[in-house]
Amino acid sequence: MNAPPETSELLAIDRIRTLGPTGTNCEAAARHWAAAHAPNSDIELHQTLEDAMTLALEEPKTAILGCVVYPGLHNLVFPYLARMRLADVFLFNTFNMVLAAPTGRQDFSLVATHPAPSSLVQDDYPVTLARSNAEAARMCRAGEVDACVTTLPAARANGLDTVRDFGEVPMGFTIHVHA
Repeated sequence: MNAPPETSELLAIDRIRTLGPTGTNCEAAARHWAAAHAPNSDIELHQTLEDAMTLALEEPKTAILGCVVYPGLHNLVFPYLARMRLADVFLFNTFNMVLAAPTGRQDFSLVATHPAPSSLVQDDYPVTLARSNAEAARMCRAGEVDACVTTLPAARANGLDTVRDFGEVPMGFTIHVHA
């Protein structure tokens, strides 16, 4: 059985790769974790955690931050057992999760959402899947969908109004380092 990483191992991390774009819960969790465990690390954001893993495998001082509700998180663990290991799991509240739309919009024929929070609206509206909550907000701003499930900061950054506020969600996040 692998021993947990030593504090010095975590301090040696110089990069944390996670889900982007900017404004995601993963980015906020990465910054929170880095402040406590790897204060000199850079945070790099990716379209998918799978993209992040591809790069991290070649970078010995790089960690991956995942979210326990990320679809397919198991695919970032089991295929890489010989090369990466789970080093930490921690709780961190997400930003407020909201249903957001352009000002004045109340009728929604299509809502963008990351797969993880899709159950917040899938019984009420047809959904299309986005790679992240922040991407869902961008899609809404661009008029590709009528509304989105996103974070409150992403909604604000994209000029969207909150239709419904689901609040913060206590969430688990994972840190994967080289074995």
